[in-house]
Amino acid sequence: MSGGSGNPVLYLDGVSVVFDGFKALNNLSLFVEPGELRAIIGPNGAGKTTMMDVITGKTRPTEGTVRFHQHDLTKLDEATIANLGIGRKFQKPTMFDALTVFENLELALKAPRGPFACLRWILTGEARRKIEGVMEEVGLGARAHDRAGVLSHGQRQWLEIGMLLMQDPELLLVDEPVAGMTDQETEHTAALLVRIAGARSVVVVEHDLEFVRALGSKVTVLCEGTMLSEGSIDHVQSDPRVIEVYLGR
Repeated sequence: MSGGSGNPVLYLDGVSVVFDGFKALNNLSLFVEPGELRAIIGPNGAGKTTMMDVITGKTRPTEGTVRFHQHDLTKLDEATIANLGIGRKFQKPTMFDALTVFENLELALKAPRGPFACLRWILTGEARRKIEGVMEEVGLGARAHDRAGVLSHGQRQWLEIGMLLMQDPELLLVDEPVAGMTDQETEHTAALLVRIAGARSVVVVEHDLEFVRALGSKVTVLCEGTMLSEGSIDHVQSDPRVIEVYLGR
């Protein structure tokens, strides 16, 4: 198991997931510290997506412990887990293309969403300042009034990260954020994720090892559903087991 302090924000211990006899996760144990930026790498089929599905309640583990602070995530549904403060960004951005950057962030704002609350909704000065702050944080301050549909691929990814930040997550799960990005967009995304970690924990699943190096974070390597190696990018890249099953391919 990975090391750290006694109060991790996310704790997985002995987690296995079996689909029709196939072990997608096999006795996986790891934990993530408050404010930590963690990269998860591994070959296709290593269990990276299944791990994120388990954390967010989409998949129930066959056995093992999954905790977010004192909350047992194996007993909660996806909506409840999201409301606890776990946000997930999928590889393909989901937003309203016909709405502006500002409007998409406004829709994502953490606020009462019942029918009567929506009827009485007025954008307060505090809410506007929060939206403007998130736009600046993700690098879209100059695009506030542009429709999401005209943004570049990288900018769309940043907008979706911004939409998650509007929910005030304590733990953010990010799936392959730089796939299809230009080099400049990739650099911006690495800097963005480094910047937003600290105030929250960020777990990034990625294949691009140069991008992972730019994050400067601890790296966990998964293989066949379990942890193969963990440490700095230099450490895992020099691990003979990692070279054999992942880097050597």
